Amino acid sequence: MQVGIYQKMVEDKKQHKKSFAVLIDPDKVNEKNLDELAQLAIDAQVDYFFLGGSLVISNNLDECVLSLKAKCNIPVVLFPGSPSQISKHADALLYLSLISGRNPELLIGQHVISAAAVKLSRLETLSTGYMVIDGGAPTTVSYISNANPLPSDKSEIAMCTAMAGEMLGMKLIYMDAGSGAKNPITESMIQKVSSCIEVPLIIGGGITTAEKAYLNCKAGADLIVVGNAIEKDPVLIKEISSAIHYQLVDSN
Repeated sequence: MQVGIYQKMVEDKKQHKKSFAVLIDPDKVNEKNLDELAQLAIDAQVDYFFLGGSLVISNNLDECVLSLKAKCNIPVVLFPGSPSQISKHADALLYLSLISGRNPELLIGQHVISAAAVKLSRLETLSTGYMVIDGGAPTTVSYISNANPLPSDKSEIAMCTAMAGEMLGMKLIYMDAGSGAKNPITESMIQKVSSCIEVPLIIGGGITTAEKAYLNCKAGADLIVVGNAIEKDPVLIKEISSAIHYQLVDSN
């Protein structure tokens, strides 16, 4: 029987195995880009592709998913910015609730709108407590969500928000400084949050070096997401992947 995406994430966490997801914005790729990314990801043993964006204006989500799945066996997980960003061809869907904000539309409103379509898609649905952390620069997600990010120096707020999300039944906690963040999430905040929750912790935004990815994992991140840095330099995939996967050896 095939192991589901969430079950694998949980098992990896139990084994202290860290994972790496390459974030792809459908608006920023073409067939040639996807060919290169897929091959680099295969060579680097990337664990997941996250596919989506805060504002997807093209109409090629299905094509991106099908193209990636035709090129490799790396699971494709949707990271939607709106209810319209759904493809039944993907492997799973991060069903995001913006628990760091107070916009009811992104806490539950858009979920009501998308529920029937998500159910029909038969996608593995991963309820995700999504927390936007101030990365030192305005981000599309903050603008679209009309919600202020959590202060980067208030680890206690992040900790309590994550705990609340877990107790409300969220299967994952995702802390994101946003695409192109000047300041990535601090190791101290990651450590604070990871120490008080049991569900897998995803970290993204502003991670531009293998060293930063390594330190985030060491602080308690279970899955690292990198997108913007790889768009600028795809070769970083191998370097960052090696740093993340080394954690399993380093923890023994």
